[in-house]
Amino acid sequence: MKVYIAGKISGLDRREVVYKFGKASIEQKKQGNTVFLPTILPQSESITQEQYLHICYAMIDVCDAILLLPDWIDSAGAKKEKEYAEKSGKKIIYAEV
Repeated sequence: MKVYIAGKISGLDRREVVYKFGKASIEQKKQGNTVFLPTILPQSESITQEQYLHICYAMIDVCDAILLLPDWIDSAGAKKEKEYAEKSGKKIIYAEV
């Protein structure tokens, strides 16, 4: 299964983001899943939130499911990704704390 991982990124320390998305990615790969991560996108102030979402939506389009990290509820972007995934008929998975 192809899984997109969503969670809070903005406002967090880069090391914390890499750690939590990396940990979730490893767990998904252990289950035999292919993982798509928003954290691989270039970090630049010249890229708007809407442009990031456009790219993330494209990743969600090719996935079977979206995995929501526990802090997704604190992220405007992750909320939009969840809504997009639901409208697209993707399986929604909630990561355990």
